Amino acid sequence: MSIPQSGGGPIESFAQLAAYMASGSKPKDQWRIGTEHEKFGWLTDTRAPLPYAGARSISVLFDELATRYGWEPVREGNNVIGMTRNGANISLEPGGQFELSGAPLVSIHDIEAETREHLDEVKSIADPLGIKFMGIGAAPVWSHSEMPVMPKGRYRLMTDYMGRVGTHGTQMMYRTSTVQVNLDYASEADMVKKLRVALALQPVATALFASSPFFDGKVNGHKSWRSRIWRGLDDSRTGMLPFAFEDGMGFQRYIDWVLDVPMYFVYRDGKYINALGQSFRDFLAGKLPALPGEKPTLSDFADHMTTVFPEARVKKYIEMRGADCGDFAHVVGLPAFWVGLMYDQGALDAAWDLVKGLDTETREGLRVAASVAGLQGEAGGVKLIDLARASVALSQAGLAARGLGEERHLAPLVEHVATGEVQADRWLQLYHGAWGGDLTPIYEASSF
Repeated sequence: MSIPQSGGGPIESFAQLAAYMASGSKPKDQWRIGTEHEKFGWLTDTRAPLPYAGARSISVLFDELATRYGWEPVREGNNVIGMTRNGANISLEPGGQFELSGAPLVSIHDIEAETREHLDEVKSIADPLGIKFMGIGAAPVWSHSEMPVMPKGRYRLMTDYMGRVGTHGTQMMYRTSTVQVNLDYASEADMVKKLRVALALQPVATALFASSPFFDGKVNGHKSWRSRIWRGLDDSRTGMLPFAFEDGMGFQRYIDWVLDVPMYFVYRDGKYINALGQSFRDFLAGKLPALPGEKPTLSDFADHMTTVFPEARVKKYIEMRGADCGDFAHVVGLPAFWVGLMYDQGALDAAWDLVKGLDTETREGLRVAASVAGLQGEAGGVKLIDLARASVALSQAGLAARGLGEERHLAPLVEHVATGEVQADRWLQLYHGAWGGDLTPIYEASSF
């Protein structure tokens, strides 16, 4: 989840919103890669989730990261709710998922080094305390009542609202983890093409990175339960954005959609003001019930943009949001996959040729099929294994064209398309085989 945005004065004209998105456009030599991954902390003696406070807790990790490694605390009221250092951030998801939002970096090798440094720092503090972290798409055993609740006002508001608008929202908040990458665009036209490819191929990422076949202590019937959860969350702010494939798509069309998504909050003076279900269009007109007579700033709009959750999201960059978290190789493999497709023009053009014939129903069908069956899924006559094989090959070619030797980071994906099996398949085999139907081994098996 995003931290409050800052900067930007009052919105004085509607055109400022499109200009805000356009300001994210960068020439190719300035494109960067920002990777985020979430992970579940757990106590090795009890296998309970890591709490926020106490002798063995997130708060202790934060204190030690500051003391030993120079991370600066980020506070909400009296509570430390994150850390920052050299353009990177550590933040907390609602159930205590420990998230690294990396700095904007040049290469996948840099992502690998940053991720390794972060995990090593955390491990040096956590190991002596009997704390480990799982890289997995959904908490396999813990119930909702067992999950800790982080002291963040945004999450208190969202928890109440999620229970009223969908069936799986609080599961997403408290019991799922993802890995995603944030990538730049050069122009409005470049954004549109990248967004369309990202949306159309997001089911491939879901299938390749599926790692959540267990939930509530049992097999759940899906390779990616995390992806299933997103289909029962809040239809007004999630999904595959069919409008993005229509004529006239651009910054303004995306903004029109964002403005029609009901609000969660307004952030003022360190506090979250409840604006649940209210309209940002009313806010623009000075008619927001939560703040009568007040008009928004650009930072208010930036905050609102973080409360929409499509499979690929646009801000001043594009976020790829379809993957479960996995082990170290998969955390690095996710940005490698998308950089190969997005940052070489030949690969991007070929990827668009691969998916431009898919209609709305097929794209949505593939999204469902990926969550249920992983690489064995299909929809509209399209098999995900075939689409994945072609996509990984294009990504390899795109990375090779960058000339940095980044192709090696695709190794786990190359293996997946060769065997047709992903992490979820392998854990299911262990569960039904060597584990004898016992999920206790999943804690160690999924830990970094």
